[in-house]
Amino acid sequence: MTAPMFYAEPGSLAQVSAGAIITLAGSEGRHAVRVRRMAPGEPVQLSDGSGVIAVGRVDAAEDDVLSVLVETVERPESRGPRFVLVQALAKAGRDEQAIEAATELGVDAVVPWAAERSVVQWRGDRAVRAHRKWESVVSAAAKQARRATVPVVEPLATSAQLAARLSGMRVVLLHEEATTSVGKLELGGLDDDARVALVVGPEGGVSDQERADLVAAGADVVRLGPSVLRSSTAGPAALAVLSARLRW
Repeated sequence: MTAPMFYAEPGSLAQVSAGAIITLAGSEGRHAVRVRRMAPGEPVQLSDGSGVIAVGRVDAAEDDVLSVLVETVERPESRGPRFVLVQALAKAGRDEQAIEAATELGVDAVVPWAAERSVVQWRGDRAVRAHRKWESVVSAAAKQARRATVPVVEPLATSAQLAARLSGMRVVLLHEEATTSVGKLELGGLDDDARVALVVGPEGGVSDQERADLVAAGADVVRLGPSVLRSSTAGPAALAVLSARLRW
């Protein structure tokens, strides 16, 4: 079984080397000591979310503080283009389910989208809280997946802003009325620096105007298959298909 991973402060592992002792306190240290009950000698991984993984063993675990003796330092190389999930706000937590699964599957960034037909709305203080919740969801999912990087949760985009926000990306709009399958989408010319945005609408679907605006901006409109998937599963399903073709 892969050793559990815990997150250190962002950027704190930039200069770490084998033989160093890393101390993990706060909520992560408490979780490691009290919940996971990590003990001296057990293997563990630490990441600061920036692409660095320190692999080592627990040196000490007491008073809600975990000390780790670093044995090796890894910097996994990313392969293929970067994926961005544009996820429409959805009710019943389905948008959070979508970004959680997408994070486990390797998405690099997520964009919350206030689509025309989104029942859920982010306004005022709720918008701040909801954005922080999304950041917490992707952080926990990245840790569960043992990822060296944590996806960026970008600012909320309205439909009027979306096409401009996706400028320069290869945009793929998932739509149940499309005739082209995502598995047959032409993907030539995408290098490791390319960004591919997967756009997923809310429960009520993407409006005609939203579709027209994205198509005018160069989006490909595709479907996943014969079934109509929920907003919570469409993005991760498409991400898995494209990852199999481009990254895995």
